[in-house]
Amino acid sequence: MNRRLLTILLLAFVIAGACALGVYHLIRGQIGAAKPAASSRVVAAAQDVKLGSVLDANSLTTIQIEGAAPKGSILEKDKNTVVGRGVIADLYQGEPILESRLAAPGSGGGLAATIPQGMRALAVKVDDVVGVAGFVTPGMRVDILISGIPPGVRPVNEGTVAKTLLQDIQVLSAGTDIQKDAEGKAKPVQVVNLLVNPEQAETLSLASNQQVRIQLVLRNPLDTKEEKVPGTAMGTIFGEPAATPVRKVEMAKKAAAASPEFSVEVINGSKRSQEKIGSTEGQK
Repeated sequence: MNRRLLTILLLAFVIAGACALGVYHLIRGQIGAAKPAASSRVVAAAQDVKLGSVLDANSLTTIQIEGAAPKGSILEKDKNTVVGRGVIADLYQGEPILESRLAAPGSGGGLAATIPQGMRALAVKVDDVVGVAGFVTPGMRVDILISGIPPGVRPVNEGTVAKTLLQDIQVLSAGTDIQKDAEGKAKPVQVVNLLVNPEQAETLSLASNQQVRIQLVLRNPLDTKEEKVPGTAMGTIFGEPAATPVRKVEMAKKAAAASPEFSVEVINGSKRSQEKIGSTEGQK
């Protein structure tokens, strides 16, 4: 083989090796200079946790989150601050726990922990029919309808009046349950807790103490519009009673049966007098 050709091949191999080595060092330098991806460990639910429950160490775990942690999440170092806090929304296994899903520290669990700031829970006694046949469950939206005789109104004239007292009210609990049935079965209840503001609580409490009937009207939770309802009276439904017709025939008969009277002047010498006597038709 030609010596010149061998020299060229050897030189080519040396140049190729030098280029490959340079590229390797360049890529390695860029990889080494690149910052590692941000990640953090946050507190998550170790199992499904129902609304109203109180978190303990067994119901908590930590998971690795790549990138920025979700807003409101609780870091691993603050895990102990979560223990003992109530849950105001259902949590599912592996879900990061957010501050917005927990009650304030020290408020505990149960129904009280689910009441938002500035709102009140008011219990209303219902029966199977008044409770919309058992279909009122936590989270539903209802209107409150009252019916009775208003104070100072005579029942004979007006009768029972029905009026929509409150609209778009959230049901906090049905009976002793503060969460929906997993199977969606209807359950008759005797007491329903409603989420109201202080002014609505006063109105509803006053209505509950009167001789009125309270009924819950189920509504679509997406329908939040409040309608202007004037109320309905019993007289409006059935209308005013018809006036008794005058019996003209009987009155005509009575008028015909009455004997008409006429006057007769009697002259007796120098004396004159008037005498009233009945007609010959009336004497018959």
